[in-house]
Amino acid sequence: MVIDILKKTEALLEGHFLLSSGKHSDRYIQCAKILQYPEEAEKVLMTVVNQLKRIEIDVVLGPAMGGIIVAYEIGRQLGKKAIFSERDKENDSMVLRRGFEIKKGEKVLITEDVVTTGKSALEAINVVQSLGGEVVGIACIADRSQGKLHYPIYSAIKLNIESYEKDDCPLCKKGLPYIKLGSRKKV
Repeated sequence: MVIDILKKTEALLEGHFLLSSGKHSDRYIQCAKILQYPEEAEKVLMTVVNQLKRIEIDVVLGPAMGGIIVAYEIGRQLGKKAIFSERDKENDSMVLRRGFEIKKGEKVLITEDVVTTGKSALEAINVVQSLGGEVVGIACIADRSQGKLHYPIYSAIKLNIESYEKDDCPLCKKGLPYIKLGSRKKV
């Protein structure tokens, strides 16, 4: 079902892409294409929520940009508070603003649209831990991490999409220009 929705919403792209991690890939998951349709987001994220039913969660936190709508929808389906972290422009680190808070001991679920290296999720985890919260896992639409993170990941779909360091990218070696679609400025 999830792969069908990815295809139907044109969220699974093919070409040469610069990922927010700095790596290159021949396929890209543009989850914003799914999230523009609330009914599709609800269906896809329901598969994640079903995995979370037995997990104690107080707060759902999505790092901006990719995790915000995912946090909202998972929080809505679970009946939990949903907040987001955002990048501080001065020191380029994730912070809580807008009166959002995490209390000591609160159990926090981190959300993302796609997890590859987990860079944004790990930055959000640092925020949670610095405030005394306990991270219970990472939830996402697409898990591309291949088990490389030390947190449980709850995903709608696991995808094994090859990614390459810039110097080892076969697409670059062929002279194909890349497209950068992610929201992070620096990679």
